[in-house]
Amino acid sequence: MIEGLLERRVVFVGGKGGVGKTTTAAALSVLAARRGRRVLLVSTDPAHSLGDLFDQRIGSRETTLAENLVGLEIDPEAEAERHIETVTGNMRNLVAPAMFGEIKRQMDLARLAPGTAEAALLERVAELMIEARERFDLVVFDTAPTGHTLRLLTLPEAMAAWTDGLLKHRERSGKLGEVLSRLGGARRSTEGDELAYLGEQDEGGDSRADRIRAVLLERRRKFHRSRRLLLDRTACGFVWVLIPERLPILETRKALDVLGKFDIHVEGLVVNRTLPAAADGEFLARRRSQERLHLAEIEAQFADLPRLYLPLLEEDITDPEALGRLLEVMARPG
Repeated sequence: MIEGLLERRVVFVGGKGGVGKTTTAAALSVLAARRGRRVLLVSTDPAHSLGDLFDQRIGSRETTLAENLVGLEIDPEAEAERHIETVTGNMRNLVAPAMFGEIKRQMDLARLAPGTAEAALLERVAELMIEARERFDLVVFDTAPTGHTLRLLTLPEAMAAWTDGLLKHRERSGKLGEVLSRLGGARRSTEGDELAYLGEQDEGGDSRADRIRAVLLERRRKFHRSRRLLLDRTACGFVWVLIPERLPILETRKALDVLGKFDIHVEGLVVNRTLPAAADGEFLARRRSQERLHLAEIEAQFADLPRLYLPLLEEDITDPEALGRLLEVMARPG
């Protein structure tokens, strides 16, 4: 499973919060970088911990973490603010002045609207999926906890459909605007004024309607390309991380079912923090007895998926060398 993931161009690492997603994503990235691949490791989790793991500040700018390895932490709130400002600036140039005040008010309200940060984050992820591949051999996404990740991975289809709907509406409005622009009396109405305004040309000879359509087409192209990449099993891989406990097992099952409905294939599972055979003591013996039941459940529930078992280590993983060793010595599935 690991060898297959390292051959992909894009890898997503998902799972319930606290199961070791960041450690797994970082370990994959370090191993790939050691093998000579140029790797971009991206955190989309609002509670970033990549910087803590590598003991350096990362933030929103690409930061060198090791040879062939660059890190980046995406701030959803900052991306939402950037997204709102970009859209507002575009709309200022594309709509009639009488409309802009209301649009500005709606965009200000959108800053607090549910889903705004996720939509902005999706745009940034889509950009990285497409553009970063020109500079990196592998892009690894350390995702937010399960619920956020599922919405992120399924949004491209919804956003593409939404943009397609806007384009169809824009075409109908454009045709109506052409009619109204030729009817002098009709332009007295507010709707007529706005639609006619869309037909006016700028200095370059393009109508504002054409510019709106170009923006929407670019947006649609971005989401369709990211959607195709998500579905391309030769280029994009997904790995889900869990620990041998009841709640992570249940959440993993639900997550895989949702991803399956969107035709998103999961490459395999990383079962993290399994008790090593050398661990002893009465307390650990009882834990191991319970763990056996959970491991049996994992094997029964996910028999069709490769499973990689990582042991619970004696010490915290705090540097790239430890991350590399973790992957080199990990137990094999089965």
